[in-house]
Amino acid sequence: MGLCLANSLIARRDFVAYDQLVRYKWWSKHGYMSSTGQCFDIGSATSQSLREFERRQQSFATKHHISLDQLDSLSNPDLLAKFDVNCSESGAAGNGALMRLAPVPLFFYRHPTEAVEFSGVSGIITHGDQKAYDACRYYGALIVAALRGETKAQLLDNNFYLNHKPWFNNKPLTQDVMNVAQGSYKKPGGYRDGIRGKGYIINALEAALWAFCYDGNSFEKGVLDAVNLGDDTDTTAAIYGQLAGAYYGYDKLPQKWVKQ
Repeated sequence: MGLCLANSLIARRDFVAYDQLVRYKWWSKHGYMSSTGQCFDIGSATSQSLREFERRQQSFATKHHISLDQLDSLSNPDLLAKFDVNCSESGAAGNGALMRLAPVPLFFYRHPTEAVEFSGVSGIITHGDQKAYDACRYYGALIVAALRGETKAQLLDNNFYLNHKPWFNNKPLTQDVMNVAQGSYKKPGGYRDGIRGKGYIINALEAALWAFCYDGNSFEKGVLDAVNLGDDTDTTAAIYGQLAGAYYGYDKLPQKWVKQ
């Protein structure tokens, strides 16, 4: 899904949530941008949202007299503005919203306010809980800060949100996300101290930041630590890798992994 999101940003040269949902739909139905050519391991919230997106597309086509073969390439700004892209059921707060996030802050990092807001929107179109929106805003801001050269100490500062409040348009974070931003993940014992790489977005956010905090400045160690938490291992590692990759850079990736 991250590749679908990146492809949308590049093709549209902008943040177009409708186009992102189209590409996620292609992935789910046809394996678009999949490493295997097939959709696999799609989460329940994403699956529900894409079914709802298709239903809305059908209704929209009928109402606005649009042929079905033109729906996926819709580009008229007036029509796009009329389409409700928030297709998720309320309360959906899975980790899939964070898992695919990185292309947004990468694309908009020169404009932090837009990067942070679009990070939140990129998540809420398939995961409708406020916690998903805020977790994506916070993590997007961390990636932007890493790309703009901030130190690891600055990224992990318990006052990161307050220090970057203008990036968030001065909008508050939900308390669960704020608890993470204020250092709830700073538990050296990791799993023994209650860090879990589960599907709930707050657990996933904590787990990824725990791995980043205690990775000894080693991307490889961080990935392995994230995986060894168990539960939703690949997603936890993917979330860790977005921030760690932005901070350490391509040259710090383990070459044995790059060559595989």
